[in-house]
Amino acid sequence: MSEKTIPTRKEIKEKDQWDLTPLFKNENEWEQLYIEIEKYIPTYDKYKGKLSESLETFKSVLDFDQKVSRKIERLYTYAHLKSDEDKTNQHYMGLYQRSMNLYTRISEISSYITPEIQSLEKNKIDEYINDESIKEYKFMLEKVARYKPHTLSKEIEQILAMSGEISQTASQVFSQLDNADLKFETIKNEKNEDIELSHGNFNTFLMNPSAEIRENAFKTYYKAYEAHKNTISTTLSQANKKDQFYSKVRNFSSSIESALFSDDVSLSVYNNLIKTVKQNLDPLFNYLNFRKDALKLDELHVYDTYVPIVENVDFEMSYEEAVETCVQAAAPLGEEYCSIMRSGLLGGWVDRYENKGKRSGAYSSGCFDSPPYILLNYDKKNINSLYTLMHEAGHSMHSYYSIKNQPYITHDYTIFVAEVASTFNETILSNYLLDLYKDNQKMKTYILNREIDNIRGTLFRQTMFAEFEKLSHEEIEKNNPLTLDIMRNIYKKLLEQYFGDTMIIDEELTLECLRIPHFYSAFYVYKYATGISAAIALAKNVLENGKTARDQYLNFLKLGGSMFPIDELKKAGVDMTTSEPIKNAIDYFKILVEKLTTEFNKN
Repeated sequence: MSEKTIPTRKEIKEKDQWDLTPLFKNENEWEQLYIEIEKYIPTYDKYKGKLSESLETFKSVLDFDQKVSRKIERLYTYAHLKSDEDKTNQHYMGLYQRSMNLYTRISEISSYITPEIQSLEKNKIDEYINDESIKEYKFMLEKVARYKPHTLSKEIEQILAMSGEISQTASQVFSQLDNADLKFETIKNEKNEDIELSHGNFNTFLMNPSAEIRENAFKTYYKAYEAHKNTISTTLSQANKKDQFYSKVRNFSSSIESALFSDDVSLSVYNNLIKTVKQNLDPLFNYLNFRKDALKLDELHVYDTYVPIVENVDFEMSYEEAVETCVQAAAPLGEEYCSIMRSGLLGGWVDRYENKGKRSGAYSSGCFDSPPYILLNYDKKNINSLYTLMHEAGHSMHSYYSIKNQPYITHDYTIFVAEVASTFNETILSNYLLDLYKDNQKMKTYILNREIDNIRGTLFRQTMFAEFEKLSHEEIEKNNPLTLDIMRNIYKKLLEQYFGDTMIIDEELTLECLRIPHFYSAFYVYKYATGISAAIALAKNVLENGKTARDQYLNFLKLGGSMFPIDELKKAGVDMTTSEPIKNAIDYFKILVEKLTTEFNKN
């Protein structure tokens, strides 16, 4: 009997790792830039109190601050990528902590800039904003003006800036526990091999045809969270309290209002998402009932909701094949898009495979002076890895186009629109695969099933997560305790509402709220649900209307962060202040379920 274990970082081939040399050729260069940035710190004092002197001085302050910010982002990007390669590597954890400390010190010493801008008389700020020499800063300055009611004195702003590093304590503790210290037991696969369970292969086990293996993987996985439930619930509670503290200090009525303000998204958009989804759960219930019958189960558990309903469809696709598949799927976006994407995915953007200590999941990350890097934990036997690659490629291509077409000050787009680009790519991938396998009944059914489950996980599930965040923060804001039991009770009630009587709610599942990293970036997950709603509408438009719609979409990617996200999506052709995109996405889900039922019955 053999045992398969997760490789160490040293065992990963160089061609399968991202190439960070565009950031720094070696670590000595990183150290040199660190020293250079430290020397900038005293320079901030010479500008203090002088922003109203002249347009020339005002522009000098902005230019200097942006130059420093750009350099810090480069420093931080390298440190966090290296740290995520192996969270047990203390050297790179040290680089990460040093970069965060330097960022905090810069934030502290530069904290006077925003209050000084806001203290300028209206005629003075209008004169500056409308001057051609600082046109690149216009949108940034307009956003600064919006924050005037939520900006405090220079002294308090300095203290808040000093707290930046410690404000990440709960998030950092959870990350280290979840990625480095949390240990899972080995379980047996269908070949009776002992396999070390991990974040990377958990979903693969949940896709196993054997109900016994799925249940064992589920219960073994959650045993680790059961063992640390008190610690993790405390970190999450403290993260929520941190959110409340900063929202109160900045004169917001709630944590959610504070989180939505920067994107100029109204609370009605958030509440409308939850309301619309909860009023239209019947298509989800119908699908889950169909899934239970298709799998010939007496009862459905959450660990039965990932396995493909079509038996004997073996999926295996190497990373290189997956890249080519993604490129072919992206053909409706034009030759330039496809060429750039292929070159990046094969040429050093991507850290491809799981290794011990590597950060779980996947992301796209970079800065203005780096490629748009992608962290993956690619599994050639899991079709979700193909979709994850396409998803992250959507983010990275968005970054590529925004950096190419925007100056530094407006290149950084918000997460609200980022999730549109990524889920757009997933939607066109499904469209491509359904056509590719149109004569393969089983595979066609399989892809339909996968697309349905993707929407289920991104629209319905993330909306449930969003409601959990809202309710758990409200407990803190009502001055109620947020204990482990309260968290689990809130989450259990949501599970019962979002799944109705279609599924058995196992007690272990109420621990799911403790393992979601995004909960440490408050009110983030709703953007997945709004993102997929917008993406489905935009993908439909591109696939049906060709070049005009394609150019409109690519122009949307080029906007970067030059407008508020709701306005950018309106230019792309979607209005997220209404229920229409969400209802249309649910209708699309319903149509897919009907197609799946028809195709499945042909098998």
